[in-house]
Amino acid sequence: MDIPLCEQKLYSLNNSGMRKTIPLLYLTAFLVILSLPKDAFSQSPQSWTSSDMYQALRKLNVLGSVLYVAAHPDDENTRLIAYLSKDKLYRTGYLSMTRGDGGQNLIGDEQGIELGLIRTQELLAARRIDAGEQFFTRAFDFGFSKNPEETFIKWDKEKILSDVVWVIRKFRPDVIITRFPTTGEGGHGHHTASAILANEAFAAAADASRFPEQLKYVQPWQVKRVLWNTFNFGGNNTTREDQFKVDVGGYNPLLGKSYGEIAAESRSQHKSQGFGVPASRGESLEYFKATKGDQPQGDLMEGVELGWKRINDGQTVQKIIDSLITSFDLFHPEYSVEGLVRLYKAIHTLEDGYWKEQKLKEVYQLIAQCSGLFLDATTTEQFAVQTDSIRINFSFNNRLGTDAVLQKVAVDDFDSTFQRTLEKNRNLNFSKTFFIPASKPITQPYWLANKMAEGYFNVSDQWQIGQPDVDPAYQAFISVRIYGERFIFVRPVKYKFTDPVRGELYEPLVVLPPATISPVQDVQVITPGNKDISGSLLIKGMRRGFKGDIEVTTNAAGMAFKNISLSNNRIEVSAKNQVWEIAYKGDPGKDNEEMFFSIVEGDNRNVAEDKHEIRHDHIPYINYFHKAAVSLKYVDLKTYNKKIGYIIGAGDKVPEALEQMGYEVTLLTDKELSRNNLQQFDAIITGVRAYNTHEWMNNYYDKLMKYVSDGGNLIVQYNTSNQIGPVRAKIGPYNFNISRTRITDENSPVTFLKPAHPVFNFPNKITQDDFKGWVQERSIYHAAAWDSTKYETVLSMNDPGEKPDEGSLVIAKHGKGVFVYTGIVFFRELPAGVPGAYRLLANIIALNRKKGF
Repeated sequence: MDIPLCEQKLYSLNNSGMRKTIPLLYLTAFLVILSLPKDAFSQSPQSWTSSDMYQALRKLNVLGSVLYVAAHPDDENTRLIAYLSKDKLYRTGYLSMTRGDGGQNLIGDEQGIELGLIRTQELLAARRIDAGEQFFTRAFDFGFSKNPEETFIKWDKEKILSDVVWVIRKFRPDVIITRFPTTGEGGHGHHTASAILANEAFAAAADASRFPEQLKYVQPWQVKRVLWNTFNFGGNNTTREDQFKVDVGGYNPLLGKSYGEIAAESRSQHKSQGFGVPASRGESLEYFKATKGDQPQGDLMEGVELGWKRINDGQTVQKIIDSLITSFDLFHPEYSVEGLVRLYKAIHTLEDGYWKEQKLKEVYQLIAQCSGLFLDATTTEQFAVQTDSIRINFSFNNRLGTDAVLQKVAVDDFDSTFQRTLEKNRNLNFSKTFFIPASKPITQPYWLANKMAEGYFNVSDQWQIGQPDVDPAYQAFISVRIYGERFIFVRPVKYKFTDPVRGELYEPLVVLPPATISPVQDVQVITPGNKDISGSLLIKGMRRGFKGDIEVTTNAAGMAFKNISLSNNRIEVSAKNQVWEIAYKGDPGKDNEEMFFSIVEGDNRNVAEDKHEIRHDHIPYINYFHKAAVSLKYVDLKTYNKKIGYIIGAGDKVPEALEQMGYEVTLLTDKELSRNNLQQFDAIITGVRAYNTHEWMNNYYDKLMKYVSDGGNLIVQYNTSNQIGPVRAKIGPYNFNISRTRITDENSPVTFLKPAHPVFNFPNKITQDDFKGWVQERSIYHAAAWDSTKYETVLSMNDPGEKPDEGSLVIAKHGKGVFVYTGIVFFRELPAGVPGAYRLLANIIALNRKKGF
């Protein structure tokens, strides 16, 4: 089918959610855009091997789909996903309710939405390995939940159910498999909630009266069955021999790996969670129990037509595919391209429907891969700056000599006609400079574009719901005529550079404003004795010639602060990437909760954003934006002791909070611990999971205990003692264990066991008011089985319906000093500016200096 060379414009659905004019020429390409290949957001272009192509040819004859459903990144059964996608060749997807925002982080100090951004990319990396597709709902991972009732209150059950129904109606799975049951054996309330939603969606997705607003875009869909993938882990064996079982441990000679080996590589992408696992080989049985529909007896897809009989006149297409499989030449995949073009035309003649659309996408990818076409659009700059220009470099190579003619290349408003034969293995390179208008949207994860609710992201565009990643800033539409048929290949424009250690790298191209403005301090703690604040802003001019005035306002609407002065209130950018550090100081007053900073250019009220960049080698660079703001926290805080040594753990932002409280903080690593005289510190605090992540902590046990014995105060924040991060060192002067007990309700009652204890009285008087306004949870990984003759417990707390537990804060005197272990989540509460957390930590720090203890 030839696409008419017509420049008529029309409005079309776009997965960015914006109403945007696109040439009619490229309309059919949206089938491909709306389901970009799995390398669309990866760090480098991926070329298939001949084995991959042969697998994809075989998959053309399989018209079946499976959707796996669970709650978080890393909940999915990667071995089963690899087996279903690479052995059975089903279209396989994973729907994660959340992006994992509420977990812990073993590779950095990112928490909350930043951790969710990292885990999203880890999940996409896993899917690139096991060949699954990835989807999400709008649900926010607000932390550990002990029951689905609490989960649904925060998530808004009906909203998230609508998301599950939407994904089912779009993906149209024949079978849904849940990781967890509806009855609670999964432990986490999110786990149980994910199963409940999947089972309720079984009926809701097929019911036209449920979420009828979706029917403008999709049709109701009836899933054949819902299966619970029973498990045997965590001391809980839910498998039974009368359940349906499948061996998923086979070896795939085309891939040179077993599904256990593929699964280990996939699961090991969850690096922030410490989920590196060894490869497995040999038989591996998975068990299944039907929770909706009938229990299968011989096959997961029992009762589902999996071939071309599923489509009227599909047998003709199957014959073409069979011929392509038989004649495929591993050394010359390009010989199959002409036949694939005939197949593409044949599929086009079939009646419209889901599987026609899906198989056209698969053939599109096969044609691109078998032809050996290299189609690249890159820049040498990471950022495209609004009101500036950027140069995009195009590089095309017909590596295998397919009959291919380059016809058109389009990016945004640029549209160039070529009509040039692409010669075998000859590079065609050219460049084009583009102006970036002020109206070009900044590159922002779509789920962060609007202010979120407590338990979910606010996403209003129906097409974006379920979408795993941010839209590419620019996309190149490359029109190539192959054996007389026009194909439009879509490539995201990426930033390409060469790292001297890692070699050639591709990263996302990011659109940003002409200046960025970032407060160095996110939180300002204001105490009764010091009402004035001081801080600084880092401002970066991204476009030469940009001029702007800096404003300080009490809210995003622009009410000016009268008593805050700036060391410089105007910037003029003489060179790209010019940086200023601008100080501010003054009295913000008692009635303001936030202080906003903006840059005004003429009539444009705010042309700058606070840009955050997250970099880890195993995932693409992540950038996101928000308003530049400082949270003002008025805390009736007194401190005693000044010098703190902080042993860095897995990563947290407690040191910055300590500095806000007025302490002098020295960061301690292996080297500093070996060289420093520890007696200079009034207290030493270990960062979260320090004993889990640093084996060298063992080397300093005696030195730390002597520090305590000589009058020091060692405060150990939580560590885990589970299979993910075993405690590698002795911790305290006397024995205690670390349990998995946690208090997940941030409003749970707290009982003072010893109200007269110094920890509640010096230098701050701690009351029940200090436990108001906490976020996400109270405490995690409590102490257990402690030596009651040596340790004191001072707090008791519990979640609703559970027994009180005293292990959140245990204190022991050792020689002249004090040892403390606490599971209280200071690492969450302090960055959130919770006043009571500041006051309580100040008292814990003061324990070794209060007479009478």
